[in-house]
Amino acid sequence: MKVITASLLLAALSLAACDSKTATTGETATSTATAAAITPPATDPAAAKTSGTLATANDEAAATPAPAPGSIPAAKASDAAGILARPQVPILCYHQIRDWTARDSKGAKDYIVPIAQFKSQIKMLADSGYHTISPDQLYAYMTTGAKLPSKPILLTFDDTDLDQFTIARPTLDQYGYKGMYFVMTVSLGRPHYMTKAMVKQLSDEGNIIGSHTWDHHNVKKYQGQDWVTQIDKPTKTLEDITGKKINYFAYPFGLWNTQAFPELKKRGFVAAFSLAEKRDQQDPMFTIRRIIASGYWSPKTLRNNIVQSF
Repeated sequence: MKVITASLLLAALSLAACDSKTATTGETATSTATAAAITPPATDPAAAKTSGTLATANDEAAATPAPAPGSIPAAKASDAAGILARPQVPILCYHQIRDWTARDSKGAKDYIVPIAQFKSQIKMLADSGYHTISPDQLYAYMTTGAKLPSKPILLTFDDTDLDQFTIARPTLDQYGYKGMYFVMTVSLGRPHYMTKAMVKQLSDEGNIIGSHTWDHHNVKKYQGQDWVTQIDKPTKTLEDITGKKINYFAYPFGLWNTQAFPELKKRGFVAAFSLAEKRDQQDPMFTIRRIIASGYWSPKTLRNNIVQSF
């Protein structure tokens, strides 16, 4: 199987960007009022929490370890309707964090956040009172309504880029934040990508590692041996590196189909992350929405997109 080329990856990512930019219309059930309940106005970070499942969660939840997904009895888990009825938690997706160059196309810049811009975005989240959560906390909330800290947010990073370790990691550490890193294993140890030791360090420091295939092959095109090459072997590699079970998966380009759900479930995944398109109404845990944090967005624009998209 050929490794996906950079040009093909960027072309496909540009298509996915269209989903991200239309997030506010992708799932009309998310109202402005709901978004306001999750995210109080940024002009008053210390504002009292409003009513609702998320808003009534106390800050102590930030320090309370979430139960492992496998420890939650099936009888206590909500059905699809119950999951869909809960307010969505904001989830951001980052790719490259570096300054733009003359070679970067207009479309590519959506996926390349300049370093100063990234630091300003994360500072805005901290100044606005956001608390990062783990995917285990998100899973417990979505399936059982477990409490979350006030203004929860999940920060995710795709594709194993080196700058996620050298730039994102210390920036998040500055604010006591943790992230989730979806690793594409074909890149490990290559120039401009993370090494196995870096992935292990991220995991050891309390960040969560997720599976993102071997070489970013579109899940909708999988046949036969592709499930072994793209899912089984890479996931085993990550489990060997971290010494932990890998519970979460992110679709390359955010593209999924319902045929993938049973394949992922039988491989032990409890949830999968897409991009901004509408969630599957029968299996929302395998179409958890994220928005791409664009390199064009100022902190204020990012804040507005968070409120409007979730």
